[in-house]
Amino acid sequence: MIIPLLPKRVRKIRGSFAFVEHRFLRAGFMASLGKDELSLYFFLVMAGNREGLSYYSYDKICLMLKMYLDDYILARDGLIDKNLIAFDGYLFQVLSLPDHVLKQEVLQTPERMAMHDPATIRQFIKKSLNDAD
Repeated sequence: MIIPLLPKRVRKIRGSFAFVEHRFLRAGFMASLGKDELSLYFFLVMAGNREGLSYYSYDKICLMLKMYLDDYILARDGLIDKNLIAFDGYLFQVLSLPDHVLKQEVLQTPERMAMHDPATIRQFIKKSLNDAD
């Protein structure tokens, strides 16, 4: 049996309850997410009720997570694409973990980066606007 480092400070569940399955770490779900996706996922886990439902608005989420709107949208859509959350425009649901991690496409060529990588697209737009001056 493992003895806690600080026995007087062992966590106790009072009131609401949020949890993340250990499989989230062990099966690679955590490693498959970017920093903003992780922040948003853990926020939604903590905000959700026992069915994983929450109604937080994007402006409140962005404020609490200190996240820009564009980054929030990318994180939200990434979690939806990875089948970890559902969203209907108002209501979020943290879903049970899928059977396996959905692999993301690796962007290996400059052409694919220009079409699918938000940072590359942003740089291309900024460069285009500067060249137009």
